[in-house]
Amino acid sequence: MLITKELDLGNGKKISIETGRMAKQADGAAVVSLNDTMVIATVVSSKNPPPPNQSFFPLQVEYREKFSAAGKFPGGFFKREGRPSEKEILSARLIDRALRPLFPDRYYHETQVIVSVISSDQVNDSDVLGGLAASAAIMVSDIPFANSMSEVRVGRINGEFIVNPNIHELSKSDIDICIGGTANTICMLEGEMDEISEADMIEAIRFGHEAIKKLCALQDEIAAEVGKAKREFTALAAPADMQESIRALCEEPLRELARTALGKEKRAEKTSEITSSAFDKTLERYRNEITDEALRADPSRAIYLNEQIISEQIHKIEKQVMRHMILDESKRLDGRRLDEVRPISIDLGLIPRAHGSSLFTRGETQALVSLTLGTKKDAQMIDTLTEDREKRFMLHYNFPPFSVGETGRVGGTSRREIGHGNLAERAIRKVLPDESDFPYTIRIVSDILESNGSSSMASVCGGTLAAMDGGVPIRKPVSGIAMGLISEGSKYAVLSDILGNEDHLGDMDFKVAGTRDGITACQMDIKIDGLDYHILEDALEQARHGRLHILDIMTQAIADPREEIGKYAPRLTTIQIPVDAIGLIIGKGGETIRSITEETGAEINIDDDGTVTIASPSGEGACAAIETIKTLISKPEVGTVYSGKVRDVREELGAFVEFLPKTDGLVHISEIARERVHKVSDHLKPGDRIKVKLVDIRKDPRTGKTRYALSMKALLDMPSEASENGSPSGDEQQ
Repeated sequence: MLITKELDLGNGKKISIETGRMAKQADGAAVVSLNDTMVIATVVSSKNPPPPNQSFFPLQVEYREKFSAAGKFPGGFFKREGRPSEKEILSARLIDRALRPLFPDRYYHETQVIVSVISSDQVNDSDVLGGLAASAAIMVSDIPFANSMSEVRVGRINGEFIVNPNIHELSKSDIDICIGGTANTICMLEGEMDEISEADMIEAIRFGHEAIKKLCALQDEIAAEVGKAKREFTALAAPADMQESIRALCEEPLRELARTALGKEKRAEKTSEITSSAFDKTLERYRNEITDEALRADPSRAIYLNEQIISEQIHKIEKQVMRHMILDESKRLDGRRLDEVRPISIDLGLIPRAHGSSLFTRGETQALVSLTLGTKKDAQMIDTLTEDREKRFMLHYNFPPFSVGETGRVGGTSRREIGHGNLAERAIRKVLPDESDFPYTIRIVSDILESNGSSSMASVCGGTLAAMDGGVPIRKPVSGIAMGLISEGSKYAVLSDILGNEDHLGDMDFKVAGTRDGITACQMDIKIDGLDYHILEDALEQARHGRLHILDIMTQAIADPREEIGKYAPRLTTIQIPVDAIGLIIGKGGETIRSITEETGAEINIDDDGTVTIASPSGEGACAAIETIKTLISKPEVGTVYSGKVRDVREELGAFVEFLPKTDGLVHISEIARERVHKVSDHLKPGDRIKVKLVDIRKDPRTGKTRYALSMKALLDMPSEASENGSPSGDEQQ
């Protein structure tokens, strides 16, 4: 049955949801359209029961952009899409993070959501449409799912909020935030902003939530019309007597441990001792009590022997103990106050050959961050459905297994690493100088050496410090902090600078980065239904105080960017030349620009507007390249010294020398040396590079051509400091 519903979100933003036409063998499928941008989402969930001891939900979310959707060919040799791009991975994470909390507890059936962009108008981004389509596909399937979910993007132009802005509108917007939520709550945020206030952030979220409510209602209408019954699913739970037995074994020891301030490793060791003992005693007891004969008589008693159920119940008690200690005693696992930030230490310039570096340590989280400055050639080419562009700032985040005391496979970059790096990159990008003021390509690499909570925010702080240490003239320093939440009924506690355990056992992970004047990036994941805006306001205000506290410590280490860039960074100089002179600098087949590079050691980039950027490890090389370029574009001038190339030798006449592009002059045989020259070839041969002085310019009365007279002999009497390329002679300087 084909069903199509449409919703007008204002400003020409009409969204349609269709189901029943495509991918009918999937458990659920939906097509979402906004103008000529269309995505199809499918979902399939295994009907086979998961392994009895499985402890996680194997949800796989894939988002793919087909270049054919925009009538484009993929770049590269093979001309077909390969592994997902960073844009596709980040879009998949947006969808995954919003969907995952809405599946039932202990639903461990393997589930796969695939979102494909099948049409792109190259104006409207399809990432948030993918989240809407994924939810609609699940809603029309038989897969159990708590509530419909929708995603929107919110922008703001001239103080007016706009839902799902296109790329042209986003270029004028001071907010770019993706919001995922149900009709009752917000469950996911991610975005960047131009130093907006906390109040503006709340207003943007409220505005986006109103659109989300309408889109969720539309999905509910479609699901009701489809009328597919949800498959039966009942989550296994420990029986009440089993819960009490386990509680008696481990609750009090866990409570005493929670009240003891310990480091991460020591706490993990003590926790393992308590939980392992409770697990072994529980399993031993029920193995003794429940015989094979008892199981045959009552198969339901097998739950008492389910190791996963026992482990989950112990973990549940550990979670309850920590949460109630925070709510009832306002005491955290490491003894801090709720709004207290862990001790911070900062070291700068530790990596000798990096162009800038920092070691940022906050509690048991540590980031070693390095800065590399490059030229325009080092920029990354980005090829997407909506745009092709050069990316001149990159922040790469690495999370090796040793940072949490584990072993693990070290392979390609994980989705988590890409997501955390992108968040830190967006936070710092807002304060970088314009390319016209600082024409470098900038790469920051954050290597996490220790982790116990919010290594992405450590990367923001460390990245800012490394940039300042390397002389990048950022407008303002940026810091970041991760906030947590413990909520039970009407009681709640907001936590600053959360630990790994507080993230794992808590209800919220809200990362906020910004300057003293406002927020530049955020990311939030919520695990509870019904987030109160009052709580969100408290979290943002507490985050602001924490952010400012961290900035105070950062500015004590380095108040302003260093006046000089790093010792080993390339020196860039920018000059402007006429557009019609670009061809002269490049030369036939790039011959001229290659020769300048070979002679001076400088790297030269020329933009279409005539901006020339010269990069050189030494100031001398850059100066030599600049002088050569200026000489090339200058008009021939009597008295000027040029570096030329011998084109032809005439034995009794002299040598013809190209001293400017496509401009030859004659060095007469009498102007080669002080002594008499009998054969020109004794002194010069074609291809030689020589310095000559232009001594005369005249027009041939017969042909009308301009003739240039050059001299080598005239340079022999010049002072050495006046013999540089392009310098006037001593007479002209006086």
